[in-house]
Amino acid sequence: MIEPMKSIAVAAAIIERDRKILVCQRGYGEQKGKWEFPGGKIEEGESGTEALERELVEELDMAVSIDSLFRKIEYDYPTFHISLYCYHCTLKRDDFVLKEHLSSRWVSSDELESVDWLGADHLVVPALKEYLG
Repeated sequence: MIEPMKSIAVAAAIIERDRKILVCQRGYGEQKGKWEFPGGKIEEGESGTEALERELVEELDMAVSIDSLFRKIEYDYPTFHISLYCYHCTLKRDDFVLKEHLSSRWVSSDELESVDWLGADHLVVPALKEYLG
């Protein structure tokens, strides 16, 4: 009998500043070195926004205001399915600390395709390019 694929829900932040988007390079796991929008798993009993606020504090010591849901993406990795909820956010303060990521950078619309994205995060790029113009 085939076991059903594990499914996880993840909340991610689309943070814009000066027409650029913040992206972070993973510092751990199988996908170490790939780029993603900051965020993390939604735990049982948490809303997407609660999970995102918690993850941003844990991973980046970052405070944001969550403005709206930007996109929901469904994606199958080889060993699990992900529902990725991407929220448009605004930084409450400019400083943050990389606790779990190797690097971060602000990318323009023209630079979005040059990033070595995680699979699910890459699916957000066309909508972001359209949004940024």
